Parts: sequence; structure tokens; C-alpha cells
Amino acid sequence: MAKKTAAKSPSRPAKTSRRKAKAGEQAPQGAARHSLVIVESPKKAKSINKFLGHRYVVKASMGHVRDLPKRKLGLDVTSGYAPSYEIVPAKKETVGELKREAARADSVYLATDPDREGEAIAWHLQQALELSERRVRRVTFHEITERAVREAFGRAGPINMDLVAAQQARRFLDRFVGYQLSPLLWSKVARNLSAGRVQSVAVRLIVDREREIRAFVSEEYWKITATLSPEGATEPSDRFEAALAEYGGVKFEAHTEADAQKIRDELASARYVVSRIDETEKLDKADPPFKTSTLQQQAAIRLRYSGKRTMKVAQELYEGIDVDGSGPTGLITYMRTDSLRVSEEAVHGVRDLIKASYGEKYLPPKPIRYAAGKNAQEAHEAIRPTDLKLSPEKIKGHLSHDQFRLYQLIYWRFVASQMAPAVFTVTDVAITAGSGLFKAQGKILMFDGHKRIWPPGGKQDDELLPPLSVGQTLDLLDL
Repeated sequence: MAKKTAAKSPSRPAKTSRRKAKAGEQAPQGAARHSLVIVESPKKAKSINKFLGHRYVVKASMGHVRDLPKRKLGLDVTSGYAPSYEIVPAKKETVGELKREAARADSVYLATDPDREGEAIAWHLQQALELSERRVRRVTFHEITERAVREAFGRAGPINMDLVAAQQARRFLDRFVGYQLSPLLWSKVARNLSAGRVQSVAVRLIVDREREIRAFVSEEYWKITATLSPEGATEPSDRFEAALAEYGGVKFEAHTEADAQKIRDELASARYVVSRIDETEKLDKADPPFKTSTLQQQAAIRLRYSGKRTMKVAQELYEGIDVDGSGPTGLITYMRTDSLRVSEEAVHGVRDLIKASYGEKYLPPKPIRYAAGKNAQEAHEAIRPTDLKLSPEKIKGHLSHDQFRLYQLIYWRFVASQMAPAVFTVTDVAITAGSGLFKAQGKILMFDGHKRIWPPGGKQDDELLPPLSVGQTLDLLDL
């Protein structure tokens, strides 16, 4: 029967016992020699098992197997906040099965996700299964492909106790805030409300913004826009709009309808003349590959997916899909990341694809490197496809509707991130009319660059102006 235990400090390695080995610590004599691999989910287990062969048995823990007790704080505030962990009741049978498997194995590889939560799950498994450090190896990989998995097993090492401590700090804060504030909400506001380390701060931000909105004093303002065309022109394509930017030599502002109408009446009888034309070339650089937050943002905008739905589908793509009948293979790298870093191998691969598919002019002279955010941990790569040969269209028949749409977004965003910038010619036109100065802008796409493929199905509309010249008189069609 699983027992409640006081957690060992994550800052000190557990001692290796020299006593007679328990069931979880040494393979019994005469047993078949193999290694046990433990991951979080059955789907991930199936994907990894495909690459490892008969000397490995892969089992799933189904997530966390130990946690703080559900009905009390579980932290000793008088003794350095030492935690008391217990086996999650629903996982007692799983822990028992894993103990039996570990007893039959020479060594145990903990291949949980490559982040703080995954590291903590690995440590809790070691503690719950009562495994000595000499029998446990930690394995991390950022994509579930044969190459990545085999390389990861080749560099297996110890559990990273710094990451475990980081996860514990976050878990302890969750418990402290929730257990201290939730009862206060029940007594002061309403029953069944909850407070938390993240949601309480989010509520504060929402309340602050709502107060700003309510305190905002709206101010009336008016704009004046002219519809113009070259003098004598009659084609609809010759029409364009210009906005009043200055009046009387200063920035135009009208805060009442009467003020705007007075200026409009004067401009209605003015002569409109092109006074300046400026043409500039502008580059539109590609967006970087996705990280977790930008994937969720774009999936919400383009696919109307919630954050939860996006991460669920991304998890499915990461853990593996069978696209060729040989078993599941991970289609994307790990989806919980704040990094924009891309491996050299992946960069070379996508540059080869761009050159072969679109030609030299779509390929920048050098690979594009994206700067990390200020607080980025850079522990992982950006979210990208693991195999560029598996284009969305090629494997569409093996994916669900949601999987295909999200994979398409990830795939083409990554390819576009290494393509040449789009080039626009931007034309700025200044037009004088009495005391007023109107401005208009046109934009013509000269080279599509990364916009050829991103966004998927996107349409690039030029913002055209008719042929104009300085000193040319314009007809006022509407004001």
C-alpha cells in the first residue's frame, strides 16, 4: 500500500543505500535483462517504444504520481516549509505496477517532458518507486523522432534538482495562496470561489483596467477625408482618398461638428494640387517561428481555437501520429517553450527546402537568427515541424481536422521564418487645398518574399494610387 512520506530536500541528492536491495532497487537474479522507461502518457509511450527495441519496456505514469495532500496545507511552516507528499489516490495501482516493472529491470530511464514539471514528475517517480540514484537515469528530448530519442538515451544523466526545486517553489506558492485566500473569499464574497498564484494577479489586472475604462472621459473629434482623382479622369480606378493632416500650418484637430463643418465648407471650394511625392522602398521581414504564447495567439486569431484547445492539439502532434503505417512519430517539437532558437540541422533543412521549392531569390544570404526575449529561458527550441518532408498536404489524410489546421500553421510559419523579406514600394503624396494639407499613401508589392506562403491562404492586396505628378491639379469628388 502506498504510504504518505515527508519529501526529501530537492537541494540534496538522496543517499544511496547499501542495505539489502528492496523490490524496487535491483533486478532479481535470473530475470530477463532489460531497462524500464517511464513517460507520462500511453501515446508518448507507444511513440518511444517504436524506436527502442526489445531491451526496453516503456510504461506510462499518467502524469504526477505524488502531490501535496488534498485536504490540508501539507507544508510545515515551523520547519523550513518542508513538504509532506503522498501518493495520489487514483495512482496507487499505477505506482504498484511501476514498482513491479522496476524490480524486473536493470535500470530505469525517466523520460518525462523536458521542463520543470517533467523534472518534478521524474523525481517523484524515483521517490515513489524507492529507486536508488545509481539505477535511475534522466532522459530529455524536445522532439519524438528516432534520431532525437536515440541521442537523448545516449546522453542520459541525473535528475536536475534545480529544476525540481523550481517546480516545488511554484507548487508551494500555489498551495499557500490558494489555502490562505480561498477561505477568505468564501466568508467575504461567495462560496466556491477560488484564489490562486496566477488567477488572483490576473483578476487584479482586469479590475485595474476596468477602473481605467470607467474613469475615461470620452472626447469628441472629427476627421475630414477627400475623395480625389486626376483632373478629367473618369475611371473608378483613378479615385483615391486623402485625409486632412494639417490646417493653417498646424496639425488638424476638430472637436466639434461646427468646427469641422466650417473647415469643410472652406475646403469644398479650394483648388487641390499635388505638392510633394515621396517614394521609398520598405522591407517586411518574416515573423519568427512560434513559441507557446504566439502559437496560442495566432491559433485564436486564424483558427478561432481557445488556448486549451490549441495546447491539446499541439500535445497530440508532439506525442506522435502514425503517418506511414510504421507507428506514431512526433510531428512537432515540444510545445511549451518561450524560445525562438532553432537547431542548426533544422535551419539547414529549411533553407534547402526554400531553395528547392521557391528558388535562390527567396533565400536570404545567411540564416536568420531571432533574438530571445528578455526573460526567455531558452531551454528548448521554438515550435517547429520535426520533418520538413512531411508537409501538411502530404499527411492530411492521417490527421484530424484540428490537427491538420494547427500543423499547417506551425509548418508554414517555420518555413516562412527563414525566407527573404517582402519588398514594397511606398508612395506618400502631399496635396495642398487652400489652408489645408491632405496626405495619401499607396503601397505596391514588388517582391512577395515570405508572404508567398505566410499566412496560409493569405491575400496580398496592393494599395494603389493613380499616376500622379507634382503640380498636378486634382478633381474633388467628395468631401
